[in-house]
Amino acid sequence: MSRTSCRSSTGPITCAVSARGRFSQPEGATERRKSIGRSSGPSSPTCCPTIRRAVRDSARRSHRCPTSRSRLWPRRSEVSGEELVLQLRRLAGERLAEARRDPSADATNGETAIRATLARFFDAEASRRLLGGESLLTVADEDRLTKEVIDHLFGLGPLQKLLDDPEITDIHVRGASPVWVKLRDGSRRELDPVVASPDELVDLVRNAASRSSKGERRFDASTVECNLCLEDGSRLFAVMDVSTTPSLVIRKHQFHLSSLSQLQSTGLLTGELVDFFASAVRARRNIVIAGGTGSGKTTLLRALMNEIPVQERIVTIEDAYELGLDRFGDLHPDHDILQSRPANIEGHGEITLADLTRMALRMDPDRVIVGEVRGAEAFPMLLAMSQGNNGSMCTLHADSTRAVFAKLAAYVSMANTGLPVDVVNLVIANAVHIVVHIEIVDGRRRITSVREVVDADGPRIVSNEIFRVVDDGSAVPAFPMTGDLRDVLEQHGFPSAAAVWS
Repeated sequence: MSRTSCRSSTGPITCAVSARGRFSQPEGATERRKSIGRSSGPSSPTCCPTIRRAVRDSARRSHRCPTSRSRLWPRRSEVSGEELVLQLRRLAGERLAEARRDPSADATNGETAIRATLARFFDAEASRRLLGGESLLTVADEDRLTKEVIDHLFGLGPLQKLLDDPEITDIHVRGASPVWVKLRDGSRRELDPVVASPDELVDLVRNAASRSSKGERRFDASTVECNLCLEDGSRLFAVMDVSTTPSLVIRKHQFHLSSLSQLQSTGLLTGELVDFFASAVRARRNIVIAGGTGSGKTTLLRALMNEIPVQERIVTIEDAYELGLDRFGDLHPDHDILQSRPANIEGHGEITLADLTRMALRMDPDRVIVGEVRGAEAFPMLLAMSQGNNGSMCTLHADSTRAVFAKLAAYVSMANTGLPVDVVNLVIANAVHIVVHIEIVDGRRRITSVREVVDADGPRIVSNEIFRVVDDGSAVPAFPMTGDLRDVLEQHGFPSAAAVWS
């Protein structure tokens, strides 16, 4: 028989563990026997980590429960059963509600309080199981159960592990069906379902919506869509009732790719494009980035934005917080982030991107960045670009650089300006200097075209494709840029254009 000693607040305790996994009473246990079942703190002898570890290790070696010859050591499914998980959730939820009712409590300590509560529960549970001859939870079991509860209360429950996976960029959940994810290399993978029923998925979304930093969002038969920005910056969109089963999509943003040099390391940019874009930003050229869903428009915009000189004031306009300007406070100490807002259940209080664009122009910005243009906000944005806010940028959905002009004209018409096409084209040509197109080619994100806007000629816009994709997927110099753009870029560090387009 081996003997393990440790010290608690009540004095030294010795625990004997037999080679067969039997647990003998610690010395002095008689007078403490009544307290064992009640105590949940570190003073309980059987709660001492050293004793519990010794008992578990011995029991594992014999593959038997500490006080039972016939009961096998529990499988994982036995210790993570639904009943125990629900019990832990109720306990943690009650403790969290208690903490939130305390006006003096620090809200940031909620997770710490829950972890402490769960630790006390596991200590008491170990004592109860020892006295009752039941299987003990291992440290790994306790850690796993703690994470399940924390993810349920502060994260996205069973989806949290996918959010935490750095290789995953997109998550698609359709009811209780298998989950599909996109990976950083562009591939897709099918995973096991994360919920047992469609109703469980609805509850998951509602739980996340109740913790929204912009106030609780509804998700029910009267409000069938839910658009959330999660704490890590990911965007969640869910629908119910209008689809055959509740569904959600999560887009994870790659904030670690925040500079042009980092994008070059991924193969998205060549060295020539890095120099070109850096010079264009410093020269305060207005840039529009186009592409399809998930092509990398926001990632490229974020990298361009981080080339803006530190002393300039930036105002960003977004439908959902995606650019993460506040994550780069050392690069942009003077900034404001504006987000659109849907109407409330009475139909009041809506703030559109067009509203925010007008607000931004009154906030004394050096540059205005629009996360994604998709409607009438295009007109005030173009006016801002052509009236002193040079260096502004935006993204939009279009399948080529040339298609951007028709898309912008269509968006301007949504503002009910009544302007004829030739005037709209003149506004676009005066406002936009450079158009970039990005798309996924053979599973990898590529710059396929960079176009210089030259002028407007009645119903069309005159432009010049200065970079074009080639067979290996890289964008190389195509037609030489005009003298005006060449001169201004060379003044801001771009190498000799004659050498690049030789």
